[in-house]
Formats: sequence, structure tokens, C-alpha cells
Amino acid sequence: MASPERPPRRFPAVLRRRAASFGYALRGVAAALRTEVHLQFHAAATVAVLGLGWYLELARWEWALVVLAVGLVWSLELLNTAVEAVVNLVSPEYHPLAGRAKDVAAGAVLAGAIAAAAVGALVFGPRLWALL
Repeated sequence: MASPERPPRRFPAVLRRRAASFGYALRGVAAALRTEVHLQFHAAATVAVLGLGWYLELARWEWALVVLAVGLVWSLELLNTAVEAVVNLVSPEYHPLAGRAKDVAAGAVLAGAIAAAAVGALVFGPRLWALL
């Protein structure tokens, strides 16, 4: 008696949806990188910081601080971009609350960037000073 053929095994729908959501997220990051000058600046700064960290042979805990700081700034910049897009969609004309929402989102990026700069000064400062 021949056994019935089984259809090829496919990923469960849940896994396909999860994989698709990663694709959407990457598409969002790519779109923001193409259109947002500040994010392009952060990308260049990220490359510089990672290169400097590699050159200075950072310790594992220093890498952890640097990666967290970079991730914080990128996350805040992407959220700021999303807030600006939504505010522009809902309020194409100027409105004080729309302006406040954009300003507060930009302030969050500034606060994160200041914190990241402080981490950079604490991690890289002594090493760079020793090189001088």
C-alpha cells in the first residue's frame, strides 16, 4: 500500500509574518536613510565611532556602552522621523500642537545624542588623550 504524498513542509504562517515584519522594518530604516539628512549624519558618525572603537581595541563593556548609545540615537531618530511623518499627514497646515509634537520628538533625539556624546567622551576620551 503506497503512502499518500505529503505536501512540502512550509514555514508556519506565524514565522512568515514575523519574517515579513523584519522586512518592513528594514524598508523603513532604508527609506529614512534615503530621505533624512540627520540620520545620514548619524550613520556616518556610527561608522566613525565603530572604526575608532576597533582601532582603540575597546573592552567588551566599553563596546556595550557604545553600542547602546548608538542604538539609542538611531532609535530616537527613527521615532522622530515617524512622528514628523504622522504629524504632517494629520496636520498639513501649521498648528501649534503639531509644532510642539515635532519639537518634543526632536528634543528627544537631542537628549539621546547628548547622552551618547557623554558616553563617547567617557569611553574614548581617556584613550585619545593618552595618544596625544
